[in-house]
Amino acid sequence: MDAAASKIKKFFSKKKSEAKFKTAGPGRKLTDSAASSSSTSSHSKKPKDVYVPPKRNDLTDEAKTARDAALRRIMENNANKPLNISSRAIKEQARKELEEQRKAETESSLKQLNITDSDKKDYSIEGVFFTCPLVSDEILPKNDWQMKIKAFLYEQLESDPGLTSCLIIKNCNTLDRAESCIETLQKYLQNIINNPSEEKFHRIRTSNRIFCDKVGNCEGSLEFLRAAGFHENEIDGDKFLVWSPDFPTEMLVQLCEALDLCEVINLDIDRNMKVLLPSQIKSVNLPPEFFRISPEELKKEQQARTAALEEAQMLKTKAMRENEEKRYARNFKYSLIRIRFPDGLYLQGTFGAQEKLSTVFDFVMGALQHETAEFSLISPDGQKFSNEDADQTLVALKLVPNTTLKFAYEGDSRSLQEFIKEELLLLVQSL
Repeated sequence: MDAAASKIKKFFSKKKSEAKFKTAGPGRKLTDSAASSSSTSSHSKKPKDVYVPPKRNDLTDEAKTARDAALRRIMENNANKPLNISSRAIKEQARKELEEQRKAETESSLKQLNITDSDKKDYSIEGVFFTCPLVSDEILPKNDWQMKIKAFLYEQLESDPGLTSCLIIKNCNTLDRAESCIETLQKYLQNIINNPSEEKFHRIRTSNRIFCDKVGNCEGSLEFLRAAGFHENEIDGDKFLVWSPDFPTEMLVQLCEALDLCEVINLDIDRNMKVLLPSQIKSVNLPPEFFRISPEELKKEQQARTAALEEAQMLKTKAMRENEEKRYARNFKYSLIRIRFPDGLYLQGTFGAQEKLSTVFDFVMGALQHETAEFSLISPDGQKFSNEDADQTLVALKLVPNTTLKFAYEGDSRSLQEFIKEELLLLVQSL
């Protein structure tokens, strides 16, 4: 089992290195890494009645990757454009807009869901993007990744048909179809492994109902059977897949293990980091990718939910109301989080609805000029998140599908006046 797992890891490492070598050229860095300086600070013991923000380790690799990816995008987009806005000018503009915003601010909250039938150009965010470190360093929408992963795997069939076909089965079919196919393929192989001399196990009739329903309609299955020693043959007018007795049974055992070990190639949500001026903050209009149901269905559910609450609120127990909130929250796949800084600027990122609040803290920490500074995040209703909240999901904290959190330095860091990194202020110009 360990040997098969090691082979899978080496497979991806080798293919990714080969892809990087082929695409390398002048002026392109394949392994960019941003070295971030960190300083240590001592913290005095605080009494129990004083707020203690969530404990955070050094900046995580994920946070560094998100920050560096955002910087690479903005530098590529602005490679041929002169920068006509200095960081000082951006800060001054943000300060003026913040003053105007405070004067005109109403009691309405940005947290309120706003679903419209606007065109895509009116969305608050272009969409949801992902990275796939196993395959390449690109940042793409999920559909593009699915096509790229499929093309990537089919390209490897000739060099490693056994392992590659296992990965195709897992990654190019629905979960139910893949599991059903794998279970049937393993039965085929186990029958031969346990009874190598039984000829009845050497042949699979391709018109057989079980084969057609569970194997024939699954991508990668025929490639897998060929890699397991089967070949197409016609016997008495019927088409069969026939296993060759010369094929080593030890290889069949390895292929069975590979079917168990191969997993879906995971995609990581790209934070799609943006820095916004106060004038760029408007009612949130999210694209369809953020929801498990269509905007129209969600709007109807909201209306029905509001009506039901008005009619039966007094009759519902606290547990019933909480369960209803949980069911409603499951409609959301992602969350658009904005962090409002005292200088008026906003930091925006995309998160999975099931991600923990600690990932938001890491995201913010990676964007700060003072990465080791102590800070807190405060919800629109004034809740200051603590250690107990850090391990809760955004859904559990009702921070979906979007919210704006207020940033504040804490403890010995209260006197700091600098917030977002100077280089990240360039992101303002990409809007």
